[in-house]
Amino acid sequence: MSYVFNLERSAKGLRLNRFLHSFTRKEVRELFKRDPDAAMKDLTPEEREMVRRLDWKAMQDYGASFFCLEKFARIKGVSNPEMVSAFRGETLEAFLKTRRVPGAR
Repeated sequence: MSYVFNLERSAKGLRLNRFLHSFTRKEVRELFKRDPDAAMKDLTPEEREMVRRLDWKAMQDYGASFFCLEKFARIKGVSNPEMVSAFRGETLEAFLKTRRVPGAR
């Protein structure tokens, strides 16, 4: 499936993207670490559940921007390859075999 970040997906994901982008602020990162529910107070129950599960594909399909997801991934200690492998529904190991990474094949 190709992923198209269009106007409809952008509008649907606006609240989630604003939340994810807010991790650029130290106080939001600290609040999320201390009290995730308080940090997610403006999200819908569906959005909160995607965030709790670290369901990268669901968030992407919902309308989260890759660049906003990266901000969240950093505070969760998730690398770009780990996140992208989840988008593709693959293990990290399977994903790395498709890349030109020394020792991955």
